[in-house]
Amino acid sequence: MTEATPSRLSPAVQKFILHWGEMGTRWGVNRTVAQVHALLFLSPKPLNAEEISQTLSVARSNVSTSLRELMGWRIVRVAPALGDRRQHFESMKDPWEMFRVILEERKKREFDPTIAVVRECLTETERSGPADAYARARMNELLEFIATMSGLYEEFSHLPPVATKHLLKLRGKIRKLLRG
Repeated sequence: MTEATPSRLSPAVQKFILHWGEMGTRWGVNRTVAQVHALLFLSPKPLNAEEISQTLSVARSNVSTSLRELMGWRIVRVAPALGDRRQHFESMKDPWEMFRVILEERKKREFDPTIAVVRECLTETERSGPADAYARARMNELLEFIATMSGLYEEFSHLPPVATKHLLKLRGKIRKLLRG
């Protein structure tokens, strides 16, 4: 990216932003939200909403909505700019920390409510007797899996990012250790 005109993006940066938007849709994230995130992630300085809008050729209202969503995910924040009353925004830059925060948000938004609903369903199937025995067994197995994954996340979430990085780089060695 050039410092002087943020709307001029190199072909590589354009390609990355477009790809990140495509990947976002596969992860259940709006394309524009993902593209705004990609732009802020690659930007060496915080950008205001108008700069983002012009750079991505996206409506200002769409940029505002995207920024609110990204701030809700806690991967974009308002960054004060000296001498400018407009709000500027910047993305979290450390991919490891960003991954941890996204996992935390997904757990809160997806795993925790699913655990609660599966528990409620299990309680209801206990009252229905043998008719729901098979469904109850499947839900028990699912609950055990989700609770185990949630617990694993909890264990990893308390590690500093550098420790998580080192641990994950050991994955092949751990596999060999577990086989032996």
